[in-house]
Amino acid sequence: MKRNIIITGGAGFIGSHVVRLFVNKYPDYHIINVDKLTYAGNLANLADIENKPNYTFIKADICDFDRMLELIRQHNVDGIIHLAAESHVDRSIKDPFTFAKTNVMGTLSLLQAAKVHWESLPEKYEGKRFYHISTDEVYGALELTNPEGIESPFTTTASSKEHHHAYGSEFFLETTKYNPHSPYSASKASSDHFVRAYHDTYGMPTIVTNCSNNYGPYQFPEKLIPLFINNIRHRKPLPVYGKGENVRDWLYVVDHARAIDLIFHKGNVAETYNIGGFNEWKNIDIIKVVIRTVDRLLGNPEGHSDELITYVTDRAGHDLRYAIDSRKLQKELGWEPSLQFEEGIEKTVRWYLDNQAWMDNITSGEYERYYDDMYKNR
Repeated sequence: MKRNIIITGGAGFIGSHVVRLFVNKYPDYHIINVDKLTYAGNLANLADIENKPNYTFIKADICDFDRMLELIRQHNVDGIIHLAAESHVDRSIKDPFTFAKTNVMGTLSLLQAAKVHWESLPEKYEGKRFYHISTDEVYGALELTNPEGIESPFTTTASSKEHHHAYGSEFFLETTKYNPHSPYSASKASSDHFVRAYHDTYGMPTIVTNCSNNYGPYQFPEKLIPLFINNIRHRKPLPVYGKGENVRDWLYVVDHARAIDLIFHKGNVAETYNIGGFNEWKNIDIIKVVIRTVDRLLGNPEGHSDELITYVTDRAGHDLRYAIDSRKLQKELGWEPSLQFEEGIEKTVRWYLDNQAWMDNITSGEYERYYDDMYKNR
């Protein structure tokens, strides 16, 4: 094989899209998917590529240093794309220890295992790469200075004049000071610092990317868009924090996977790249688009599901606005989002409605048996 690459968290939402892209695009790479299969890891996400000759799944915990070192040695790994993380803010508020363990100590375990193996080789770090995927939440929050929205300065991939607004003049840059506000974002910020420290201290060839909110197929239904699609289908309440005024930048997950592929191969070592959709939306506006799209595709009259919106108490430390400036990535590597937002939402809603068995398996917990059926009993 030309390259041996570990992708951690490859059974998760973003990870499964990255694994699929690499397995299909690079048949001469050996792609090793390492996932602990916690609640958000679902091997059914990869059913279409699980029998490919250049793909291997290994159930393992990134916090297990000895196991990580063994795998990196056994497969002579020269690239690591690190996506495994606890990522749901609400869960981090209830259980910060799990987030610190997985996101901080797990990342440190991987870094040290890669360092030990790579430094034992004659060529050491030559041709190696440790790519760490992070979040825009490490930067804290931006001011919401234009609550009604103004036309965005980012018009290169504007999804529509009506919805493509900027809600303030500031955007997160790669140089923005870290200012995390939740246990989740604090744990990711800490892991980012460790990755950069391994470059500065040991010369490890690392890259960090910080991405905005992703949406698309195979997302675990605790997240806003799949949760609301499923709740509309079952006529359940649609819980909205506060007044739904929080603003987020949204990116279609396949475009994120494309960016990861490009940065892994062509990004500069020790650099940070922000990945965003040039696509800011208030939560309440996103919700209304989802409702309209689901109702139309289900054949419901327009406005049929508006009554399901239920306003709930805002969560603690809820950042008001995130917005990514990804012009560096656009300028240096030529990446930009491929889908307009309305097109992405349409594809996403159609996928969830067409794959109701997948959603039913997730919500019933049946998906957790997939590993036993596919791997344990072979």
